Amino acid sequence: MTTSLARRKAFVFVLALAAAVSGAQAQRTGYSSGEFIRRRSALMEQTPGGLILFFGDTTGRRAGANPGAHVRQDSDFYYFTGVEDLNAVLVLAPRARQATLFLPKLTPGQIASDGPNLLEDPKAAEKAGFSAVHVLSYLDEFLARAAPREGYAFQLQLAPREAYLSFARRSALHYNDQLPPDLYRVQKLRERFPAFDLKDITPQVDGLRLIKSAEEVEVLRRNGRLSAEAVRQAILATRPGVFEYAIEGAAMGTIISGGARQAAFPPIVASGLNSCTLHHSRNDRRVEPGDVVLMDFGAELDYLAVDITRTWPASGTFTPEQAEVYRTVLEVQKACLEAYRPGATAEDVTRHVAATMKAKGLDPRGLRGGFGHYVGMSVHDVGPRIERLKEGMVFAIEPALYYPDKRFGVRIEDTVLITATGCEVLTKGAPKEIEEIEGLLRGRR
Repeated sequence: MTTSLARRKAFVFVLALAAAVSGAQAQRTGYSSGEFIRRRSALMEQTPGGLILFFGDTTGRRAGANPGAHVRQDSDFYYFTGVEDLNAVLVLAPRARQATLFLPKLTPGQIASDGPNLLEDPKAAEKAGFSAVHVLSYLDEFLARAAPREGYAFQLQLAPREAYLSFARRSALHYNDQLPPDLYRVQKLRERFPAFDLKDITPQVDGLRLIKSAEEVEVLRRNGRLSAEAVRQAILATRPGVFEYAIEGAAMGTIISGGARQAAFPPIVASGLNSCTLHHSRNDRRVEPGDVVLMDFGAELDYLAVDITRTWPASGTFTPEQAEVYRTVLEVQKACLEAYRPGATAEDVTRHVAATMKAKGLDPRGLRGGFGHYVGMSVHDVGPRIERLKEGMVFAIEPALYYPDKRFGVRIEDTVLITATGCEVLTKGAPKEIEEIEGLLRGRR
Protein backbone atom coordinates (compact mmCIF):
# COMPACT_ATOMS: atom_id res chain seq x y z
CA MET A 1 0.00 0.00 0.00
CA THR A 2 1.42 3.42 -0.93
CA THR A 3 1.85 6.07 1.75
CA SER A 4 -0.77 8.33 0.15
CA LEU A 5 -3.28 5.48 -0.11
CA ALA A 6 -2.63 4.48 3.51
CA ARG A 7 -3.22 8.05 4.62
CA ARG A 8 -6.40 8.24 2.58
CA LYS A 9 -7.76 5.05 4.14
CA ALA A 10 -6.85 6.25 7.63
CA PHE A 11 -8.57 9.58 6.96
CA VAL A 12 -11.74 7.84 5.76
CA PHE A 13 -11.77 5.74 8.93
CA VAL A 14 -11.32 8.82 11.13
CA LEU A 15 -14.17 10.59 9.33
CA ALA A 16 -16.42 7.59 9.70
CA LEU A 17 -15.55 7.15 13.36
CA ALA A 18 -16.18 10.81 14.14
CA ALA A 19 -19.56 10.73 12.42
CA ALA A 20 -20.47 7.51 14.20
CA VAL A 21 -19.64 8.94 17.62
CA SER A 22 -21.79 11.98 16.95
CA GLY A 23 -24.67 9.97 15.50
CA ALA A 24 -27.73 8.69 17.29
CA GLN A 25 -27.47 5.38 19.14
CA ALA A 26 -28.71 2.63 16.83
CA GLN A 27 -30.41 -0.62 17.71
CA ARG A 28 -29.42 -3.87 15.99
CA THR A 29 -32.07 -6.47 15.49
CA GLY A 30 -30.15 -9.49 14.18
CA TYR A 31 -32.00 -12.77 13.70
CA SER A 32 -33.79 -15.14 16.00
CA SER A 33 -32.23 -18.54 16.68
CA GLY A 34 -35.31 -19.97 14.99
CA GLU A 35 -34.21 -18.44 11.70
CA PHE A 36 -31.02 -20.52 11.65
CA ILE A 37 -32.84 -23.65 12.83
CA ARG A 38 -35.33 -23.20 9.98
CA ARG A 39 -32.52 -22.88 7.44
CA ARG A 40 -30.74 -26.01 8.68
CA SER A 41 -33.98 -27.98 8.67
CA ALA A 42 -34.79 -26.87 5.12
CA LEU A 43 -31.38 -27.99 3.89
CA MET A 44 -31.58 -31.37 5.62
CA GLU A 45 -35.03 -31.99 4.11
CA GLN A 46 -33.54 -31.52 0.63
CA THR A 47 -30.48 -33.75 1.22
CA PRO A 48 -31.51 -37.03 2.86
CA GLY A 49 -28.25 -38.96 2.38
CA GLY A 50 -24.80 -38.25 3.78
CA LEU A 51 -23.33 -35.87 6.34
CA ILE A 52 -23.35 -32.18 5.42
CA LEU A 53 -20.23 -30.19 6.29
CA PHE A 54 -19.66 -26.43 6.47
CA PHE A 55 -16.33 -24.92 7.45
CA GLY A 56 -16.14 -21.54 9.13
CA ASP A 57 -13.62 -18.87 8.25
CA THR A 58 -10.11 -19.07 9.67
CA THR A 59 -9.23 -15.36 9.76
CA GLY A 60 -12.48 -13.44 9.35
CA ARG A 61 -10.71 -10.87 7.19
CA ARG A 62 -12.45 -10.13 3.94
CA ALA A 63 -10.38 -9.03 0.95
CA GLY A 64 -10.72 -5.31 0.30
CA ALA A 65 -12.09 -4.54 3.77
CA ASN A 66 -11.78 -0.99 5.04
CA PRO A 67 -9.53 -0.05 7.98
CA GLY A 68 -11.29 -0.97 11.18
CA ALA A 69 -13.49 -3.57 9.51
CA HIS A 70 -14.79 -6.19 11.91
CA VAL A 71 -14.22 -9.92 11.73
CA ARG A 72 -16.61 -11.48 9.25
CA GLN A 73 -17.63 -15.12 9.14
CA ASP A 74 -17.88 -17.17 5.95
CA SER A 75 -21.30 -16.41 4.45
CA ASP A 76 -22.58 -19.97 4.08
CA PHE A 77 -21.37 -20.98 7.52
CA TYR A 78 -23.03 -17.96 9.10
CA TYR A 79 -26.23 -18.54 7.09
CA PHE A 80 -26.74 -21.89 8.79
CA THR A 81 -25.31 -21.14 12.24
CA GLY A 82 -25.34 -17.44 13.13
CA VAL A 83 -21.94 -18.14 14.73
CA GLU A 84 -18.99 -15.79 14.20
CA ASP A 85 -16.37 -17.86 16.07
CA LEU A 86 -13.40 -18.69 13.85
CA ASN A 87 -12.10 -22.14 12.87
CA ALA A 88 -15.49 -23.74 13.45
CA VAL A 89 -17.17 -26.65 11.65
CA LEU A 90 -20.88 -27.45 11.32
CA VAL A 91 -21.99 -31.03 10.69
CA LEU A 92 -25.61 -31.72 9.74
CA ALA A 93 -26.97 -35.29 10.00
CA PRO A 94 -30.17 -35.29 7.90
CA ARG A 95 -31.48 -38.72 8.95
CA ALA A 96 -31.02 -38.02 12.65
CA ARG A 97 -32.08 -34.37 12.17
CA GLN A 98 -29.09 -33.24 14.20
CA ALA A 99 -26.86 -30.18 13.90
CA THR A 100 -23.51 -30.37 15.67
CA LEU A 101 -21.04 -27.52 16.06
CA PHE A 102 -17.29 -28.06 16.51
CA LEU A 103 -15.02 -25.35 17.92
CA PRO A 104 -11.34 -25.18 18.90
CA LYS A 105 -10.55 -25.30 22.59
CA LEU A 106 -8.98 -21.92 23.37
CA THR A 107 -6.16 -21.41 25.83
CA PRO A 108 -6.53 -18.91 28.67
CA GLY A 109 -4.17 -16.62 26.78
CA GLN A 110 -6.29 -16.77 23.64
CA ILE A 111 -9.43 -16.04 25.64
CA ALA A 112 -7.75 -13.07 27.31
CA SER A 113 -6.61 -11.77 23.92
CA ASP A 114 -9.63 -12.35 21.70
CA GLY A 115 -12.44 -13.44 23.99
CA PRO A 116 -14.12 -16.83 24.46
CA ASN A 117 -15.95 -18.88 21.85
CA LEU A 118 -19.21 -20.76 22.33
CA LEU A 119 -17.38 -23.78 23.66
CA GLU A 120 -16.96 -21.88 26.93
CA ASP A 121 -20.74 -21.46 27.32
CA PRO A 122 -22.37 -24.62 28.78
CA LYS A 123 -25.75 -23.51 27.43
CA ALA A 124 -24.53 -22.68 23.92
CA ALA A 125 -26.19 -25.67 22.24
CA GLU A 126 -29.53 -24.92 23.88
CA LYS A 127 -29.42 -21.20 23.06
CA ALA A 128 -28.47 -21.67 19.41
CA GLY A 129 -30.53 -24.77 18.70
CA PHE A 130 -27.64 -27.20 18.15
CA SER A 131 -27.80 -30.85 19.13
CA ALA A 132 -24.36 -30.48 20.69
CA VAL A 133 -21.24 -28.31 20.74
CA HIS A 134 -17.99 -30.31 20.75
CA VAL A 135 -14.29 -29.61 20.79
CA LEU A 136 -12.80 -29.54 17.28
CA SER A 137 -10.39 -32.41 17.94
CA TYR A 138 -13.40 -34.77 18.11
CA LEU A 139 -14.52 -33.98 14.54
CA ASP A 140 -13.01 -36.91 12.62
CA GLU A 141 -14.11 -39.46 15.21
CA PHE A 142 -17.61 -38.01 15.16
CA LEU A 143 -17.76 -38.31 11.36
CA ALA A 144 -16.63 -41.93 11.51
CA ARG A 145 -19.21 -42.79 14.18
CA ALA A 146 -22.09 -41.08 12.34
CA ALA A 147 -21.33 -42.53 8.90
CA PRO A 148 -23.05 -45.93 9.31
CA ARG A 149 -26.31 -44.23 10.17
CA GLU A 150 -26.14 -41.33 7.69
CA GLY A 151 -24.57 -43.13 4.75
CA TYR A 152 -20.92 -43.16 3.81
CA ALA A 153 -21.01 -39.81 2.05
CA PHE A 154 -20.11 -36.19 2.65
CA GLN A 155 -22.06 -33.32 1.17
CA LEU A 156 -20.12 -30.06 0.91
CA GLN A 157 -19.12 -27.46 -1.63
CA LEU A 158 -16.95 -29.31 -4.10
CA ALA A 159 -16.63 -26.29 -6.37
CA PRO A 160 -16.59 -23.33 -3.97
CA ARG A 161 -17.73 -20.09 -5.59
CA GLU A 162 -14.86 -18.13 -7.10
CA ALA A 163 -12.26 -20.47 -5.55
CA TYR A 164 -11.11 -21.74 -8.94
CA LEU A 165 -11.10 -18.25 -10.46
CA SER A 166 -9.09 -16.72 -7.61
CA PHE A 167 -6.74 -19.73 -7.66
CA ALA A 168 -6.17 -19.32 -11.39
CA ARG A 169 -5.36 -15.63 -10.98
CA ARG A 170 -3.02 -16.15 -8.03
CA SER A 171 -1.21 -19.12 -9.50
CA ALA A 172 -0.23 -17.14 -12.58
CA LEU A 173 2.79 -16.50 -10.37
CA HIS A 174 3.89 -20.01 -9.45
CA TYR A 175 5.07 -18.91 -6.00
CA ASN A 176 1.40 -18.30 -5.15
CA ASP A 177 -0.03 -21.60 -6.37
CA GLN A 178 -1.01 -23.09 -3.00
CA LEU A 179 -4.56 -24.46 -2.95
CA PRO A 180 -7.32 -22.25 -1.49
CA PRO A 181 -8.59 -23.58 1.88
CA ASP A 182 -11.91 -24.83 0.48
CA LEU A 183 -10.22 -26.94 -2.19
CA TYR A 184 -7.59 -28.19 0.25
CA ARG A 185 -10.36 -29.37 2.63
CA VAL A 186 -11.94 -31.41 -0.14
CA GLN A 187 -8.55 -32.99 -0.83
CA LYS A 188 -8.01 -33.83 2.85
CA LEU A 189 -11.46 -35.41 3.21
CA ARG A 190 -10.73 -37.64 0.22
CA GLU A 191 -7.42 -38.68 1.83
CA ARG A 192 -8.85 -39.38 5.29
CA PHE A 193 -12.13 -40.98 4.19
CA PRO A 194 -11.33 -42.62 0.82
CA ALA A 195 -14.39 -44.91 0.87
CA PHE A 196 -16.84 -42.02 1.24
CA ASP A 197 -18.70 -40.47 -1.67
CA LEU A 198 -18.36 -36.68 -1.95
CA LYS A 199 -21.39 -34.79 -3.24
CA ASP A 200 -21.80 -31.11 -4.07
CA ILE A 201 -24.21 -29.26 -1.77
CA THR A 202 -23.83 -25.89 -3.55
CA PRO A 203 -27.07 -25.94 -5.64
CA GLN A 204 -29.23 -26.58 -2.57
CA VAL A 205 -27.47 -23.86 -0.56
CA ASP A 206 -27.79 -21.34 -3.37
CA GLY A 207 -31.45 -22.16 -3.78
CA LEU A 208 -32.15 -21.45 -0.11
CA ARG A 209 -30.18 -18.20 -0.11
CA LEU A 210 -31.93 -17.04 -3.28
CA ILE A 211 -35.37 -16.52 -1.69
CA LYS A 212 -35.29 -14.18 1.29
CA SER A 213 -37.18 -14.99 4.49
CA ALA A 214 -39.38 -12.54 6.38
CA GLU A 215 -36.55 -11.81 8.82
CA GLU A 216 -34.09 -11.21 6.00
CA VAL A 217 -36.52 -8.87 4.25
CA GLU A 218 -36.84 -6.74 7.38
CA VAL A 219 -33.05 -6.48 7.66
CA LEU A 220 -32.81 -5.55 3.99
CA ARG A 221 -35.44 -2.86 4.41
CA ARG A 222 -33.53 -1.36 7.32
CA ASN A 223 -30.31 -1.54 5.34
CA GLY A 224 -31.97 0.06 2.32
CA ARG A 225 -33.05 3.04 4.40
CA LEU A 226 -29.67 3.31 6.11
CA SER A 227 -27.60 3.05 2.93
CA ALA A 228 -29.86 5.52 1.13
CA GLU A 229 -29.33 8.05 3.91
CA ALA A 230 -25.57 7.45 3.65
CA VAL A 231 -25.65 8.33 -0.05
CA ARG A 232 -27.72 11.41 0.74
CA GLN A 233 -25.08 12.55 3.23
CA ALA A 234 -22.38 11.88 0.63
CA ILE A 235 -24.19 14.17 -1.81
CA LEU A 236 -24.37 16.88 0.85
CA ALA A 237 -20.61 16.52 1.47
CA THR A 238 -19.80 17.11 -2.20
CA ARG A 239 -18.40 20.35 -3.57
CA PRO A 240 -15.52 21.24 -5.87
CA GLY A 241 -12.21 20.96 -4.07
CA VAL A 242 -13.01 18.02 -1.78
CA PHE A 243 -11.36 14.66 -2.28
CA GLU A 244 -13.34 11.58 -3.23
CA TYR A 245 -12.35 9.94 0.05
CA ALA A 246 -14.01 12.74 2.04
CA ILE A 247 -17.30 11.91 0.29
CA GLU A 248 -16.72 8.25 1.14
CA GLY A 249 -16.12 9.21 4.77
CA ALA A 250 -19.48 10.97 5.04
CA ALA A 251 -21.26 7.81 3.87
CA MET A 252 -19.22 5.50 6.09
CA GLY A 253 -19.93 7.57 9.18
CA THR A 254 -23.64 7.40 8.49
CA ILE A 255 -23.82 3.62 8.22
CA ILE A 256 -21.62 3.02 11.26
CA SER A 257 -23.68 5.35 13.43
CA GLY A 258 -26.78 3.65 12.05
CA GLY A 259 -25.80 0.16 13.21
CA ALA A 260 -23.82 -1.31 10.31
CA ARG A 261 -20.30 -2.48 11.12
CA GLN A 262 -18.85 -2.01 7.66
CA ALA A 263 -19.53 -1.40 3.98
CA ALA A 264 -20.71 -4.35 1.89
CA PHE A 265 -17.86 -3.75 -0.58
CA PRO A 266 -15.07 -1.20 -1.09
CA PRO A 267 -16.97 2.06 -1.75
CA ILE A 268 -16.64 3.61 -5.20
CA VAL A 269 -16.54 7.42 -5.37
CA ALA A 270 -15.63 8.39 -8.92
CA SER A 271 -15.44 11.98 -10.14
CA GLY A 272 -14.75 13.32 -13.61
CA LEU A 273 -13.14 10.76 -15.89
CA ASN A 274 -13.07 8.28 -13.01
CA SER A 275 -16.84 7.95 -13.40
CA CYS A 276 -16.18 5.97 -16.59
CA THR A 277 -14.18 3.32 -14.68
CA LEU A 278 -16.63 0.68 -13.48
CA HIS A 279 -14.81 -0.25 -10.27
CA HIS A 280 -12.74 2.80 -9.41
CA SER A 281 -12.10 2.42 -5.70
CA ARG A 282 -8.93 4.41 -4.99
CA ASN A 283 -11.14 7.42 -4.23
CA ASP A 284 -8.10 9.72 -4.15
CA ARG A 285 -8.93 12.41 -6.74
CA ARG A 286 -9.85 16.01 -5.95
CA VAL A 287 -13.30 16.89 -7.31
CA GLU A 288 -13.25 19.69 -9.88
CA PRO A 289 -15.93 22.18 -10.98
CA GLY A 290 -18.21 20.73 -13.65
CA ASP A 291 -17.53 17.12 -12.65
CA VAL A 292 -20.18 14.55 -12.08
CA VAL A 293 -19.64 12.30 -9.05
CA LEU A 294 -20.67 8.65 -9.39
CA MET A 295 -20.95 6.78 -6.11
CA ASP A 296 -21.51 3.02 -5.80
CA PHE A 297 -22.12 2.17 -2.16
CA GLY A 298 -23.94 -0.03 0.31
CA ALA A 299 -23.79 -1.08 3.92
CA GLU A 300 -23.57 -4.59 5.27
CA LEU A 301 -26.14 -4.97 8.02
CA ASP A 302 -26.49 -8.28 9.84
CA TYR A 303 -24.61 -10.02 7.00
CA LEU A 304 -26.90 -8.65 4.26
CA ALA A 305 -25.79 -6.14 1.65
CA VAL A 306 -27.56 -3.57 -0.45
CA ASP A 307 -26.21 -1.86 -3.57
CA ILE A 308 -26.91 1.74 -4.59
CA THR A 309 -25.36 3.90 -7.30
CA ARG A 310 -26.16 7.57 -7.75
CA THR A 311 -24.64 10.20 -10.01
CA TRP A 312 -24.77 13.92 -9.24
CA PRO A 313 -23.15 17.22 -10.31
CA ALA A 314 -20.38 18.46 -8.04
CA SER A 315 -21.16 22.10 -8.75
CA GLY A 316 -24.85 21.68 -8.00
CA THR A 317 -26.37 21.63 -11.49
CA PHE A 318 -26.09 19.18 -14.37
CA THR A 319 -24.96 20.61 -17.68
CA PRO A 320 -27.56 20.19 -20.46
CA GLU A 321 -25.56 17.32 -21.93
CA GLN A 322 -25.13 15.60 -18.57
CA ALA A 323 -28.84 16.03 -17.84
CA GLU A 324 -29.85 14.51 -21.17
CA VAL A 325 -27.75 11.40 -20.56
CA TYR A 326 -28.96 11.19 -16.97
CA ARG A 327 -32.65 11.30 -18.00
CA THR A 328 -32.08 8.50 -20.49
CA VAL A 329 -30.53 6.21 -17.88
CA LEU A 330 -33.21 7.09 -15.33
CA GLU A 331 -36.12 6.42 -17.69
CA VAL A 332 -34.67 3.02 -18.63
CA GLN A 333 -34.34 2.11 -14.97
CA LYS A 334 -37.91 3.26 -14.21
CA ALA A 335 -39.24 1.15 -17.07
CA CYS A 336 -37.38 -1.89 -15.74
CA LEU A 337 -38.90 -1.40 -12.30
CA GLU A 338 -42.39 -1.20 -13.80
CA ALA A 339 -41.90 -4.58 -15.48
CA TYR A 340 -40.59 -6.49 -12.46
CA ARG A 341 -43.11 -8.97 -11.06
CA PRO A 342 -43.23 -12.72 -10.41
CA GLY A 343 -43.05 -14.69 -13.65
CA ALA A 344 -41.45 -11.90 -15.70
CA THR A 345 -38.55 -12.80 -17.99
CA ALA A 346 -35.67 -10.65 -19.18
CA GLU A 347 -37.36 -10.54 -22.59
CA ASP A 348 -40.55 -9.15 -20.98
CA VAL A 349 -38.52 -6.37 -19.38
CA THR A 350 -36.66 -5.57 -22.59
CA ARG A 351 -39.93 -5.27 -24.53
CA HIS A 352 -41.42 -2.98 -21.89
CA VAL A 353 -38.33 -0.75 -21.87
CA ALA A 354 -38.39 -0.44 -25.67
CA ALA A 355 -42.11 0.38 -25.73
CA THR A 356 -41.78 2.93 -22.91
CA MET A 357 -38.84 4.76 -24.47
CA LYS A 358 -40.62 4.85 -27.84
CA ALA A 359 -43.80 6.23 -26.26
CA LYS A 360 -41.79 8.96 -24.53
CA GLY A 361 -39.84 9.78 -27.67
CA LEU A 362 -36.50 9.03 -26.02
CA ASP A 363 -33.44 7.45 -27.60
CA PRO A 364 -32.30 4.66 -25.22
CA ARG A 365 -28.75 4.99 -26.56
CA GLY A 366 -28.32 1.25 -26.69
CA LEU A 367 -29.78 0.48 -23.26
CA ARG A 368 -32.25 -2.40 -23.39
CA GLY A 369 -33.08 -3.13 -19.76
CA GLY A 370 -33.28 -6.55 -18.14
CA PHE A 371 -32.12 -8.05 -14.85
CA GLY A 372 -29.07 -7.14 -12.82
CA HIS A 373 -27.18 -9.20 -10.25
CA TYR A 374 -28.45 -10.93 -7.13
CA VAL A 375 -27.92 -9.16 -3.81
CA GLY A 376 -27.83 -10.88 -0.43
CA MET A 377 -25.00 -11.97 1.83
CA SER A 378 -22.66 -10.82 -0.94
CA VAL A 379 -23.24 -7.74 -3.03
CA HIS A 380 -22.98 -9.99 -6.10
CA ASP A 381 -24.79 -12.86 -4.49
CA VAL A 382 -25.08 -16.53 -5.36
CA GLY A 383 -27.81 -18.12 -7.43
CA PRO A 384 -28.55 -19.56 -10.85
CA ARG A 385 -29.03 -17.36 -13.89
CA ILE A 386 -32.34 -15.51 -13.58
CA GLU A 387 -34.85 -17.11 -15.94
CA ARG A 388 -38.08 -15.86 -14.38
CA LEU A 389 -38.59 -13.62 -11.39
CA LYS A 390 -39.86 -15.19 -8.18
CA GLU A 391 -41.31 -13.59 -5.08
CA GLY A 392 -38.57 -13.14 -2.49
CA MET A 393 -35.72 -12.57 -4.97
CA VAL A 394 -33.51 -9.54 -4.33
CA PHE A 395 -31.27 -8.06 -6.99
CA ALA A 396 -29.76 -4.79 -8.18
CA ILE A 397 -30.61 -3.09 -11.46
CA GLU A 398 -27.96 -0.68 -12.76
CA PRO A 399 -28.34 0.83 -16.25
CA ALA A 400 -25.43 3.07 -17.20
CA LEU A 401 -23.91 5.11 -20.02
CA TYR A 402 -20.24 6.11 -20.16
CA TYR A 403 -18.56 8.80 -22.29
CA PRO A 404 -14.80 8.89 -21.61
CA ASP A 405 -14.30 11.46 -24.35
CA LYS A 406 -16.65 13.81 -22.48
CA ARG A 407 -15.14 12.84 -19.10
CA PHE A 408 -18.34 11.66 -17.47
CA GLY A 409 -20.46 8.58 -16.96
CA VAL A 410 -23.89 8.03 -15.44
CA ARG A 411 -25.02 4.95 -13.52
CA ILE A 412 -28.21 4.64 -11.48
CA GLU A 413 -28.64 1.54 -9.34
CA ASP A 414 -31.19 0.33 -6.81
CA THR A 415 -31.68 -2.87 -4.85
CA VAL A 416 -35.16 -4.31 -5.36
CA LEU A 417 -37.25 -7.03 -3.75
CA ILE A 418 -39.70 -9.01 -5.86
CA THR A 419 -43.08 -9.03 -4.12
CA ALA A 420 -46.34 -10.87 -4.84
CA THR A 421 -47.56 -8.07 -7.12
CA GLY A 422 -44.45 -6.33 -8.42
CA CYS A 423 -41.29 -5.03 -6.81
CA GLU A 424 -40.28 -2.95 -3.82
CA VAL A 425 -37.34 -0.58 -4.23
CA LEU A 426 -35.43 -1.04 -0.99
CA THR A 427 -33.10 1.91 -1.64
CA LYS A 428 -35.70 4.43 -2.77
CA GLY A 429 -34.61 6.93 -0.10
CA ALA A 430 -31.52 7.89 -2.12
CA PRO A 431 -32.55 10.81 -4.38
CA LYS A 432 -32.40 10.18 -8.11
CA GLU A 433 -34.73 12.67 -9.81
CA ILE A 434 -32.76 15.57 -11.30
CA GLU A 435 -34.86 18.16 -9.51
CA GLU A 436 -34.50 16.30 -6.21
CA ILE A 437 -30.72 16.01 -6.52
CA GLU A 438 -30.17 19.61 -7.57
CA GLY A 439 -32.52 20.83 -4.83
CA LEU A 440 -30.57 18.88 -2.21
CA LEU A 441 -27.29 20.33 -3.50
CA ARG A 442 -28.69 23.88 -3.33
CA GLY A 443 -29.37 23.30 0.35
CA ARG A 444 -25.72 22.53 1.17
CA ARG A 445 -24.22 24.70 3.86
